[in-house]
Amino acid sequence: MEKIIDEKQQGNSLVIEPKKQNTRKLFIESYGCAMNFSDSEIVASILSKEGFNTTQNLEEADLVLVNTCSIREKAEQTVRKRLEKYNAVKRINPGMKVGVLGCMAERLKDKFLEEEKIVDLVVGPDAYKDLPNLINEVEAGRNAVNVILSKEETYADVSPVRLQSNGVSAFVSITRGCDNMCTFCVVPFTRGRERSRDPQSIVEEVNDLAAKGYKEITLLGQNVDSYLWYGGGLKKDFKDASEIQKATATNFAGLLKLVAEAQPKMRIRFSTSNPQDMTLDVIEAMAKYPNICNYIHLPVQSGSDRILQKMNRLHTREEYFSLINNIKDLIPDCGISHDIITGFPTETEEDHQDTLSLMKYVKYHFGFMFAYSERPGTMAARKFEDDVPEEIKKRRLTEIVSLQQEHSLYRTQQFIGKTVEVLIEKESKKSSEQWSGRNPQSTVVVFPKENYKIGDFVNVKIKNCTSATLIGEPVGLSENN
Repeated sequence: MEKIIDEKQQGNSLVIEPKKQNTRKLFIESYGCAMNFSDSEIVASILSKEGFNTTQNLEEADLVLVNTCSIREKAEQTVRKRLEKYNAVKRINPGMKVGVLGCMAERLKDKFLEEEKIVDLVVGPDAYKDLPNLINEVEAGRNAVNVILSKEETYADVSPVRLQSNGVSAFVSITRGCDNMCTFCVVPFTRGRERSRDPQSIVEEVNDLAAKGYKEITLLGQNVDSYLWYGGGLKKDFKDASEIQKATATNFAGLLKLVAEAQPKMRIRFSTSNPQDMTLDVIEAMAKYPNICNYIHLPVQSGSDRILQKMNRLHTREEYFSLINNIKDLIPDCGISHDIITGFPTETEEDHQDTLSLMKYVKYHFGFMFAYSERPGTMAARKFEDDVPEEIKKRRLTEIVSLQQEHSLYRTQQFIGKTVEVLIEKESKKSSEQWSGRNPQSTVVVFPKENYKIGDFVNVKIKNCTSATLIGEPVGLSENN
């Protein structure tokens, strides 16, 4: 499962620096995981060359695109509500065209045109380069659909535009698709087989971001730890690669090394990891390079071996513990977060208690917790009855969330009295007199603005905390500036 963007951040419309020669207006919204937000930047870049400037004003748009998520039913419901809003605007502006991008487009395909009469084009995650042709089809009065999954497309040759929100942090996509057939997950069906991007193109993108003043990048993929580049092709083809290709292949630990050494003053994060694929050399690379942030998002999904097996998660409870122990041994101050699904088919109270006990062992810094939502087309939907009553799912989810809040507070309290390095990202939501940023463990820190500015690395002494936020006083600029 992909890490979900906090719902308060969902639905952000993308705006880039306008080109004077462009005459058409594009309004684009993104929902779901970080990959969707990254993909929207690719789409905006492609359409910028086709005469579109982006706008945050829906009413003036010539083209409206919504980049969708299918990982939970709630995400799809949110998109359908947005389409109702677009429909209301389209009654006033009948020339406006509406398109659906992303995983929901891939899952529903032609059905979207039948179910949502407002929709003019449907475009899957691997077909964004075809958008100019599809838009021409729509402008000629025909509906347009391209949801063909690719075995090669990584968009490595597209230079994404960047959100103008802070100019500090950026996503850099390194893989697309997923080969791990977790029974609850739609990603392999909506994003296709896993393929990795040329490491040289990744390093060039990171270097370009550094030259433009960015201070932090997140290497992005459905499963970054299975990154493998040996000259092209799907990961499954590696067994047929030549011995020379194998000897010179770059895995994820090697990519981390390349990026860390290319920009030693740039913070490096990555998401998302899979426990079955995270190897010791990745943890060793994190420990070796100080600019690789001490934070890992490590979805566990369940603490029960029986449920993990039904989910087709290729790790056991004990193997997960061993991985956690390696992380804590090599990176004692590493922040760790999780994904957990409660109420998976056949989950018993004993299985639920196994999840709670695993959480107590790890004491995660924070997490993303969901009640099981059956997704059409997945193995779980085909093979297992959704037999855990909703009231039990809700009760178990409440217990998991409550325990995580306890652990989050425990983790933030450990920072009190310590000085941490914070990259200023934006103004605090609660006070215009304070800055907000994150420490290497990805915990939010707020502190008085004084004379600092967005993009500064600041040393902050922590005075107080909540379960989600550290509160401190600045003590000076970090040496990373």
